[in-house]
Amino acid sequence: MSEQEDKFNRGVALAAKLFEGAPAGGVKMSKAFRNDTMGHLFGDVWQRPELELQERSLVTCVALIALNRENEQRLHFTGAKNLGVPREKLEGAIAHVAHYAGWPNAVTAFRVLDEVWPVED
Repeated sequence: MSEQEDKFNRGVALAAKLFEGAPAGGVKMSKAFRNDTMGHLFGDVWQRPELELQERSLVTCVALIALNRENEQRLHFTGAKNLGVPREKLEGAIAHVAHYAGWPNAVTAFRVLDEVWPVED
């Protein structure tokens, strides 16, 4: 197996773990873009040693909150939950980012978080 195939397979395995139970509605991608996503992003970048997987997940969520990317928040909030990131950390991240990226982005992120990870009463 080539290094590229190995990275692709590791990426597919990580994406399956991250996005298990995520809202359906996958995006159709060209084969080349899918290979880049699975092989480079999830098979290489997400697996580098500088950050733990939970830290990488939280950083990704923070970036998506700041950029107000609702669809990707749905996926990555689910991923954070699957990796054991406590909901309270995501709530704290949203509140913190509100002061830098804007209150509306934070309100949207809280709405999305409640969609994919409802608070149990």
